[in-house]
Amino acid sequence: MGVLIMGLEAEESKKPNFIIIFTDDQGYQDIGSYGSPDIKTPRIDRMAEEGLSFTSFYAQTVCGPSRGALMTGSYPLRFARQADPNSVHPELHTDEVTLAEVLKKQGYINGVFGKWDLAGHNPASFKRELLPQYQGFDYYFGTSGSNDSTVNLIRGTKTIEVKAKMSTLTKRYTDEALSFIEKNKEKPFFVYLAHTMPHTRLAASADFRGRSKGGLYGDVIEELDFNVGRVLDRVKELGLDENTYIVFTSDNGPWLIRKDHGGHAKPLRSGKTSCWEGGLRVPCIIRAPGRIKPNTKTDALAATIDLMPTFTQLAGGSLPDDRVLDGVDISSLLHGEVNSLERPYYYYQHDCLRAVRSGKWKLMLAHTEPVEASIAVKWGSHIAKADAKRITKVQLYDLDSDIGEENDVAVDHPKIVTELMKLAQWAQQDIGDHDQFGVNARRFDSSRRILSNEEGYANTINTRGKGKSKKTLRIKK
Repeated sequence: MGVLIMGLEAEESKKPNFIIIFTDDQGYQDIGSYGSPDIKTPRIDRMAEEGLSFTSFYAQTVCGPSRGALMTGSYPLRFARQADPNSVHPELHTDEVTLAEVLKKQGYINGVFGKWDLAGHNPASFKRELLPQYQGFDYYFGTSGSNDSTVNLIRGTKTIEVKAKMSTLTKRYTDEALSFIEKNKEKPFFVYLAHTMPHTRLAASADFRGRSKGGLYGDVIEELDFNVGRVLDRVKELGLDENTYIVFTSDNGPWLIRKDHGGHAKPLRSGKTSCWEGGLRVPCIIRAPGRIKPNTKTDALAATIDLMPTFTQLAGGSLPDDRVLDGVDISSLLHGEVNSLERPYYYYQHDCLRAVRSGKWKLMLAHTEPVEASIAVKWGSHIAKADAKRITKVQLYDLDSDIGEENDVAVDHPKIVTELMKLAQWAQQDIGDHDQFGVNARRFDSSRRILSNEEGYANTINTRGKGKSKKTLRIKK
């Protein structure tokens, strides 16, 4: 029996392929089709012409949590971590069910190329037992963490190169991904191409260095663009074009404080590590000829957490039924069957709930964690100076008319504030907050059983409050 998608009948036995191209710290404005004035991205722009562009697509505020959310379809405070639950960069618990594991059950072969960041953020001290091959992937080539200083390359579970030349990484990751696609073209496959760039330290190859009007950062983006084009071309050459969903997006907003090493989020406010729009609203383009209408845009609210349920649906699989996930299936949006999605989105800065959005309205919450332990204070040097301060009262923004979040209209819309506060209170109770273990947040015991709320609280209380005040952690009933 066939499935009708935009007039094309696809046999159930021919499952679609999935490719996610995930850049690191690329800002909302750092693509030509999203308004870059000086960075040229002709191949990504062409991808937009041939696919669907999102203008309200969300990730997380920093690298590791964003990758965990993508892999699990859950907010970072929801999914289980192998070690300290208070760590900024999570070590993903092996009993979490990943997108790769769900697809594997449907006969997919899965490869990841580039930055993993879920087995330890420091590339010199990662946990091998948490690498991708223990989370549903069949093949891995890349680095365990960020390129803050050096990059060590891993193939499978073995380190094969120490202090790799950073200017070669974009091409090498792409080369490996293309080889994987070619070898597995007869099977359904999932490729997760997670680039190191443009996270600092930046580096571009000789072919691209000094070429962009956007400085070194622009050079790096233009090299990424060229390699996105290589993926698009190879997929087409292999005759896989009309059976492959290709996603291009970023893990969070851009650094704003590092001059020629930082990106751009205009017209959004602020950037990486913040919960203003520039921190986690990112460019996203999804292309699938014959399945997704070309040259279309949507302002429907969607996010990286939606890719797991969406791909699972498209692959004919099923999500785990023993846990709560946060993402929703957006396949009907991709295929033009609906124009909007009625759902809220919750903004977390590390373990602090900072905001909630519903429709055009966004409510920024007052900071309630102790001042001396505030992540806003700790990350103050990473955030735009105007935004590196505690929020002392709720602020309301109409994102349709005020995308730059300049005009607080909370006083004018008390009913909207009340409605959004109810959503925030639900998230605090169900997902969690800095002083609260969520009712449906996950911890596992030695028998791989998901702990109850009270058990999870008891197992977490000694680590969740590290470095914070002696205020007692609580569970709201």
